[in-house]
Amino acid sequence: MRVLGVDPGLTRCGVGVVEGVAGRPLTMIGVGVVRTPADAELGHRLVAIERGIEEWLDTHRPQFVAVERVFSQHNVRTVMGTAQASAVAMLCASRRGIPVALHTPSEVKAAVTGSGRADKDQVGAMVTRLLRLDAPPKPADAADALALAICHIWRAPAQNRLQQAVAAHRTLKGRTA
Repeated sequence: MRVLGVDPGLTRCGVGVVEGVAGRPLTMIGVGVVRTPADAELGHRLVAIERGIEEWLDTHRPQFVAVERVFSQHNVRTVMGTAQASAVAMLCASRRGIPVALHTPSEVKAAVTGSGRADKDQVGAMVTRLLRLDAPPKPADAADALALAICHIWRAPAQNRLQQAVAAHRTLKGRTA
């Protein structure tokens, strides 16, 4: 399974591609950041993020895209920018028919470090260890994108089984109605 993880942001949108399956060693395929100038017009920034994500999709051909689920923070302006960048990533993947999964920050931290309250340094250290890298990817947005991809690889089999069970239940329920 090849997954593009996206840590959305308007100034720095982390991107990372990981390949592998749950229970086996994982391989980092690529990692980086799509950057936009903070003083640029919002529309231009979103187009730049779209172009960056499209380039990553063209280059790495992921089977899935995992995006950090936007959660409410105290700074509404930051949340709005994160949500807008997140929407661009989801749009780019969906336009190509690539399934998109959303994972909360605490879900990703728990999957990668064992604690949903892990800090950025702990996430970076575990990403480094799990992918057998020489050093943590910089900036933290890049490491977070890899953590999202790892989380999805590890959690997707269980999520798929749950979705199949729900669909089977609905089908069975529909036959008895």
